[in-house]
Order: sequence, then C-alpha cells, then structure tokens
Amino acid sequence: MFKNFVYSLLFILPSSVIANEPVDWQLGFQKSASKSMSDIVWFHDYMLLPIITAITVFVLFLLAYACIRFRASKNPVASTTSHNTTIEVIWTLVPCLILIVMAVPSFKVLYSQDEIPKADVTIKAIGYQWYWGYEYPDENIVFDSYMIEDKDLKEGQPRLLAVDNEVVVPVNKVVKVMITANDVLHAWALPSFGVKRDAVPGRINETWFKADRTGTFYGQCSELCGIKHAFMPITVNVVSEEDYNQWLEKAKVEFAKEEISNNIKVAKKIKEIK
Repeated sequence: MFKNFVYSLLFILPSSVIANEPVDWQLGFQKSASKSMSDIVWFHDYMLLPIITAITVFVLFLLAYACIRFRASKNPVASTTSHNTTIEVIWTLVPCLILIVMAVPSFKVLYSQDEIPKADVTIKAIGYQWYWGYEYPDENIVFDSYMIEDKDLKEGQPRLLAVDNEVVVPVNKVVKVMITANDVLHAWALPSFGVKRDAVPGRINETWFKADRTGTFYGQCSELCGIKHAFMPITVNVVSEEDYNQWLEKAKVEFAKEEISNNIKVAKKIKEIK
C-alpha cells in the first residue's frame, strides 16, 4: 500500500524528483538551472495549468448539464432557439480577456530570452549529421562531440545522452551560444536552461543562458535531421570559475584551432608564381 502511495505521489509531483536529464515516467519539466527556465516553469505551473484546468472543468460541467437538463425524456419537444446574443458576446469576450492576461507574462519571458546580455563566454555550436561541433572563438578552441556508444559507457553516464567531449562553462556567467548547421536542419536544446534554437545551414541563430548551479546537464537535437537524429546528444558541464580556468588551460592545448596563416602564405606564393 505504501509503495503504491509513493509511486502515485511521484507520478503527480514529478518536479521534485527529476534531475538534469529526462527520467522514466516524467510529466513535468526538468529542474530549472537558469532564471529563464524558472520563468518558464512559473508561467506553466501558475498561469497555464490553472487556466487550462478551470476551462476543462467548466466545459465538462456544461456538457454534463446539457446532457441531463436537455435529455429527450425530459424535453419531448425540441427547442427552436437559434442563438442567444448575450451568451455569444460572453463567449467571445471572455476568451479574449483570458488571452490578454496570459500574454503579459508570456511576452516578458519571450523578451528576456531574445535580449542577450553582454556575454562572459561565447560558444559556437554547429550541427552535423550526426554530431555536434563546438568552437570557443575567444579562446581558439575547436572540438567535436560524439555520443558515447552503449558498450563504452562508464558508471553513471546516461545512455544516449553522454558524449566524449562535453561543453564546459562557468557557473553564474552569461553564456552566449551561436548556433548553425553544416548540412541539414538541427536544433540545439537544453531543457534545464530553457534553451532551444534551430540550427540552420548558412544562418547563425543566437541564444543565451546563465546557469545558477553546477552540474552536468543533458539535451538532444530537437529537429528531425535524419536517420541518426536520436544519437546526437548535448552535454554541458557547469563548473566553478576556478575549474573552468583549469579546463581552459588544458583545452587550449588539446583542442587548439589550427592556424591558417601557413595556408595564406602558400596561397600567396602560388599567386606570385602564376
């Protein structure tokens, strides 16, 4: 009995048990790790859900009332009423007022996501078939991020979400993400940060987040991009500023971007010969 009660409680209130990745039987959002996501969760839990619940209960009441009040056995002669002006005005104005009430916080959330503050860290995410490539333009760092196969997973690494090279960012810093694609449409999405942007070939979309706690956060490509769409996850490791600086020192050696100055010199020499 107690076991069933616990399962029922977890089913009704999933937000209290979910982590930085999707879990079995999850109904709600992942635990937010940024103000943007916290705003989204608030809007959903305290604005949308109450309104949806109230409308559903009201419509259900009207259906039940109509079935009972106007059943054939009680009304052998059908009503010939064609319309009611008062009711028609009400059912037009009330939905409009509801939408206006919803629009105010909705616009606020949308504006906060599109207005990118001054960035402390800039990352470029490039979608490929089927993996992600990343650049830190200010740090001369470039690397690819592939999903770890099931046979290579280590203890604690989630299946279909863990990658060989994680994106590392500092906590409580504004991170701007420039997103594009090399081949087809992809989408860079991290639920815990409230981030989702399409990756379009030949175009750069921008988004941002500011993680308010450390941890490893998982996302996936959210645009159907081909046969291996489900196998290009996104992993972001949020660390302290000290740990981030240590990672930068190693990454600048391991993932240093190749200089193109030598290629430029070769091109000039070829031009001179011609």
